[in-house]
Amino acid sequence: MKTAYKFRMYPNRLQEAQLDLTLETCRHLYNTALADRKNAYETEGISRSYEDQAAMLTVERKNGNFLGIYAHCLQDVLRRLDKSFKAFFRRVKAGENPGYPRFKGRGWYKSFTYPDSETGYKMEGSKLTLSKIGTIRIFRHREVEGKIKTCTIKKDLLGHWYAVLVAEIEDAPAVEPTTTIGVDVGLKSLITTSTGESIQYPRYYVQLEEKLAAAQRSLSRKKKGSANRLKAKAKVAKISKRIQNLRDEFLNQVSRKLVDSADLIVFENLNISGMLKNHHLAKHIQDHAWGKLIQFTQSKAAKAGKIVELVDARYTSQKCSQCGIMVPKTLAERTHACPNCGLNMDRDLNASLNIRTLGLRGRAYRDTADNQPVSEVGSPGL
Repeated sequence: MKTAYKFRMYPNRLQEAQLDLTLETCRHLYNTALADRKNAYETEGISRSYEDQAAMLTVERKNGNFLGIYAHCLQDVLRRLDKSFKAFFRRVKAGENPGYPRFKGRGWYKSFTYPDSETGYKMEGSKLTLSKIGTIRIFRHREVEGKIKTCTIKKDLLGHWYAVLVAEIEDAPAVEPTTTIGVDVGLKSLITTSTGESIQYPRYYVQLEEKLAAAQRSLSRKKKGSANRLKAKAKVAKISKRIQNLRDEFLNQVSRKLVDSADLIVFENLNISGMLKNHHLAKHIQDHAWGKLIQFTQSKAAKAGKIVELVDARYTSQKCSQCGIMVPKTLAERTHACPNCGLNMDRDLNASLNIRTLGLRGRAYRDTADNQPVSEVGSPGL
């Protein structure tokens, strides 16, 4: 299993100048390689591969170009472009209408990577040494577990530098589930669990929306290229960063609580991109960040040897969790009242119980298909 560790960097002026030069050189190489692929195909009908362009890069370096930048970082730029083209053609083949890989304008290429395991970089204590750049002080707020595989250097909109280290750690021994929890996500409550617990979301974006809008209006009135525009841009970025940090901290706390509460956590398999087409709710759906909550829970569960299941949650709010009949409701109806068995409860709680049942059935089906005994996994509501 791979996990990422993000540390703030504090370069001096010379180091920051070299970091900016490296980032700008990588952007230039990306655009040059993209133009080369485009021209080769349009003029000669040739499709350039990563290997072709890597060989051309070697020739360029022998001619004295790109010597101030670590070679493996430059090779990673070409790999990024190659991945973009492979993704483009894969989507075309699937009948989709994807956008062609784009040139990166100034400020739109935000990171470069040391792609090999502890090659070109070294971390000792609160110092990170980067080849061709130097030894930079970092805020190491936690220990890195496992073997470091890659190191990516990023610059955010506020001009802050970060090192993102991806390490590979051994998966925790799998736990045979004895407790299961179903989780229904929503806008009224962030989550409602099959235990009856409901957690409200603080709506950080809504709280800071007016302040962000005012900063964005101020930015739009500033002259392009002026010092005042840069200040206004930094203010917008600062507010956006605060919203993101508050949201991530809260979602980390919720995901930790879920992982600590059960061995098997069952979520809805949501089509969030489709849900965002509802322009009346899109802002609130993005603010609640259900996808990120599921991602955080999956990461923590993997480290603990626990399991996260995603199930098709269609009709879970309509179906009675006790007798199984459909009880149609509008979105405005917040109570599930079954005319058949008399069950009366909050609609989100009813949905979470159905989600839990679907998760257990899915595991039982797979156990049977593998000719393994079906595990007794908890009891309803646990």
